[in-house]
Amino acid sequence: MNGTVVYIDNKEIPIENEQNLLELVRKARIDLPTFCYHSELSIYGACRLCMVQVEGMGLVPACSTPPAPEMKVSTNTEEIRKMRRIIVELLLANHSQNCPTCQKSTTCQLQALAKRLGITKVRFKNQLKEMPLDESSPSLIRDPNKCVLCGDCVRICSEVQTVGAIDFAYRGAQTVVIPSFGKALDQVECVNCGQCARICPTGALTPRSEVDEVWQAIHDPSKIVVAQVAPAVRVAIGEMFGLPPGTTTTGQIAAALRAIGFDKIYDTSFTADLTVLEESNEFIKRVTAGDRIPQFTSCCPAWVKFVEQYYPEFVNHLSSCRSPQQMFGALAKEMLSSELDVARKDIVVVSIMPCTAKKFEAKRPEFESDGVRDVDNVLTTQELGRMIEETGLHFRELGPESFHLPFGFKTGAGVIFGNSGGVSEAALRYVSEKLTGQKLDTYEFASVRGEEGIREAKLSIAGKEFSFAVVSGLGNARRILEKIRTGEAHYDLVEVMACPGGCIGGAGQPVFTDPAVKRKRTKGLYENDRMLELHKSQDNPYITELYEKVLGDVGGHKAHKLLHTGYRTRKRIFDEDVDISSGGEKSIDVSVCFGTSCFLKGSQKLLRDILEHIRVKGLGARVNVKASFCFEKCDKGPTIKVGSRIIDGCTIEKAIEAIKREGVDLAEEVRQNA
Repeated sequence: MNGTVVYIDNKEIPIENEQNLLELVRKARIDLPTFCYHSELSIYGACRLCMVQVEGMGLVPACSTPPAPEMKVSTNTEEIRKMRRIIVELLLANHSQNCPTCQKSTTCQLQALAKRLGITKVRFKNQLKEMPLDESSPSLIRDPNKCVLCGDCVRICSEVQTVGAIDFAYRGAQTVVIPSFGKALDQVECVNCGQCARICPTGALTPRSEVDEVWQAIHDPSKIVVAQVAPAVRVAIGEMFGLPPGTTTTGQIAAALRAIGFDKIYDTSFTADLTVLEESNEFIKRVTAGDRIPQFTSCCPAWVKFVEQYYPEFVNHLSSCRSPQQMFGALAKEMLSSELDVARKDIVVVSIMPCTAKKFEAKRPEFESDGVRDVDNVLTTQELGRMIEETGLHFRELGPESFHLPFGFKTGAGVIFGNSGGVSEAALRYVSEKLTGQKLDTYEFASVRGEEGIREAKLSIAGKEFSFAVVSGLGNARRILEKIRTGEAHYDLVEVMACPGGCIGGAGQPVFTDPAVKRKRTKGLYENDRMLELHKSQDNPYITELYEKVLGDVGGHKAHKLLHTGYRTRKRIFDEDVDISSGGEKSIDVSVCFGTSCFLKGSQKLLRDILEHIRVKGLGARVNVKASFCFEKCDKGPTIKVGSRIIDGCTIEKAIEAIKREGVDLAEEVRQNA
């Protein structure tokens, strides 16, 4: 092995395609601490916690140092130990000290490191300058006082999700992580996916809690409190109570909810089955008519908002089906209000979801009637876990109980909705039988399963070839949309989930750092499917009964009213423009769009070029330059507005010509200034 090994603490470790020393150190079963390194993200190398001593090189960050044969690496020298302690102490000195009441307490990596390194006292004076909480988002709470500037949230938002809602601002000791232009989260292009909160090592970004509101409803004798539980929750919540990832706890969840005080307990997998019939029927109609193909799934609210913001030309390609969460809310209030003879406002529907974007979705104006929301509150898996702990229940010891009928009955097709590819597979189980008129020999479609962020499949059904794409992660969604937009790719059906891996990797799930956790949760849902007696949504007897007694035909008038909706285009950033340079009273306004779509297409460079031309040509008194936030021309950016005219696909040459048309002759200005 001579020449192909690195010596780590005098132990030979073979080099086998590892990209950095950190990977080799972990291969040697040594757990180096780190904040800013994450396997899903680019290497940043800012926190310096993973410093090691390399003979001939001195102290180097293990995460950003490539291995070389015969390197001699020490990971635990006296100097390294002292440096790690100082780094953590400095972080604590610039960090909020309300750890006992922090939502991330017990899962905070800073807290864990302080304990691991034996830090019981911080020798440095607390330098924290208290900054206000950002509580504007329906999904997330941003506490800048707990930020350690690791950059994980910035990188996952820009690199994985390609949204770029937050970034670093200012320099040196003034550096902060904030939304665009210092605005609140609800005023920028955030899609509420919560992946920033999932990856944040401290409590700087956390899901917004609705636990107190739910307790209030439970204790109100005038309210009927109804719970629905999403598929992905059952294979994850057990982790909060010491169970292995992927362990199915459906029965324990039902028992816990009943003990907490919920009046009715149902399974969102039931309305996932319902979604399969409605969405598949819509798909068959579109394919037959050759209309609005590809059809995009609409179960994921972060993905829907992403399309509304960045690709408005594809809004009509989204399935008109509500998500299973919103279908359930509409049905529950429609049917229970009649069955129990109570007003809709007195039925409180509480969703238990793996997702933070579901909190945003429940508050969309499309999903309320006469001021009453279809879904009143959304709890994450973590929030339900905390309610169980608060109640004093021993979750692992709870005997399994059943959900209430009819909304508690489901098939395996509804359960696998929690996995990336699950919606497509469930639809294929229906579409195949519907188009061929024959029962399937097998219910599994392995071609749409897998871990890759983009998966493509072609299937022949009833003599016709269909093309499918299964996508998880919004960066991957953007790549697929660009290929569709340019004509490079054609699909009939595209399934998209905003979170990598699907709902099992949602931001509301128990915190994890090991990628294997997602794989185990995924496996758990497929095992759920195999254990159930029925595997196809069309075989759910309570779905059949629902259509016969309440909804009428699949895709019919009543079904469309309760189960479908429409979506719209929306701005990325709201409120006023930002002045960049100001001219005189008679100056011409030039606004450059800084919405994310235009930004990604070069609006920042365009703005710099315009400002430079204004400076060089001496037009400072004649042109007033602003940064604007959306002209609703996302597909044609970069876009600017000169006076009242909007210029699509703008270049510096087009900008100069447009300014000239408004009466500012560059050549004349130059002659006057000569």
